[in-house]
Amino acid sequence: MANPGCYPTGAILALAPAVNAGLIEPPVIVDSKSGVSGAGRTLSLATHFAEANEDVTAYALDGHRHLPEITQELAKLRPEAPSAVTFVPHLIPMTRGILTTAYATIVTNRITLDEKGQKEVTGLYRDFYQHEPFVRVTDTPPHTKHTWGSNYCLIHPTIDRRTSRLVVISAIDNLVKGAAGQAIQNMNLMLGLPETMGLEMTAVYP
Repeated sequence: MANPGCYPTGAILALAPAVNAGLIEPPVIVDSKSGVSGAGRTLSLATHFAEANEDVTAYALDGHRHLPEITQELAKLRPEAPSAVTFVPHLIPMTRGILTTAYATIVTNRITLDEKGQKEVTGLYRDFYQHEPFVRVTDTPPHTKHTWGSNYCLIHPTIDRRTSRLVVISAIDNLVKGAAGQAIQNMNLMLGLPETMGLEMTAVYP
């Protein structure tokens, strides 16, 4: 048994309501940007301050180890879900946080590409997550700083009317919701404890 990966957490939560509702079709693109702590504490040249500071870089372009988890879990929601997922992670010069932007084509005639359609998409996401204590659908694009030290995932879905695409932004703290926080959350669920136990206080180190 394994805990969900940090990148898959942001990507899956961003796409799950749309996939579940049959709102999108391939291709799906997931662009994620992570703080340096996502690499762990093992020493490497790429995570030295002098290398990572004032620098942004993409990596694992030939296939990141978390891509199979993303496609696997989306397929569980809907077997005919988009399987053509392109995932590109980036390392950015901040300590913690992951900002994910997911792009997918909206199924033709599934919704109207106007304000009414936008309200439908927002309502779809809020209904899907209404009983989830650590997921919030926001009215504006979230910042990684908004989740700093918390177990929350903040999600903002919107429609690109010009290209008929769904664009979804998600933000998490990779060291809490992307790691230890959701491990505690999952343990609580497995043991029949309150899901939020031990997770409603700020935990910040580093």
